[in-house]
Amino acid sequence: MARYTDSVCKLCRREGQKLFLKGERCLSPKCAIERRAFPPGMHGKKQTFRRKTSDYGLQLREKQKARRIYGVLERQFRRYFEEANRSSGMTGVNLLAMLEKRLDNVVYRLGFADSRAQARQLVRHGHFEVNGRKTDVPSFQVSVGDVIKVVEGARSKTYFKDRTKLQQGASVPAWLRTSRSEMKGEILGTPAREDIEIPLNEQLIVEYYNR
Repeated sequence: MARYTDSVCKLCRREGQKLFLKGERCLSPKCAIERRAFPPGMHGKKQTFRRKTSDYGLQLREKQKARRIYGVLERQFRRYFEEANRSSGMTGVNLLAMLEKRLDNVVYRLGFADSRAQARQLVRHGHFEVNGRKTDVPSFQVSVGDVIKVVEGARSKTYFKDRTKLQQGASVPAWLRTSRSEMKGEILGTPAREDIEIPLNEQLIVEYYNR
């Protein structure tokens, strides 16, 4: 399966804002945006002084930002958009809801990982089950009523014991419910736009694909 393997800090610098791709590091002075707040590359500093970005440029950047936040490559992201466009309701909101319902994102939202990349790795290693069945596909789409749980064999691992302690007092989105002691979470509903606290303008993404 294809995936991005270069430095993710470059992605934040390219978008000019923190995308929180490395968990706690993004909140520390080591964050690339704090140290080098300009695009990567030998001409990065000069790009800061370029002329105003075109409408197409704004649409492209918003699409790229969404892809990078959720860790999705272009072909898969386009498929998400096409499915969201066929569904009833607002295409942009449908798109974000589908991205939020990815299993790796749900694991991250439940607090079992510091970043979506870390959550993706945990899922790929088979540490989670959905409705009692081990699932190692990060893009798996959860549904209302699904129960996501740490598999029995992984509960004794130091990582998950520590995560349970760190999760005390942590909040989860309204469309999720978590049980720290049982190391599980439940899908209560479909994420609404106000539940998705990500700095994205989904309408620009819709305009990009409909241009």
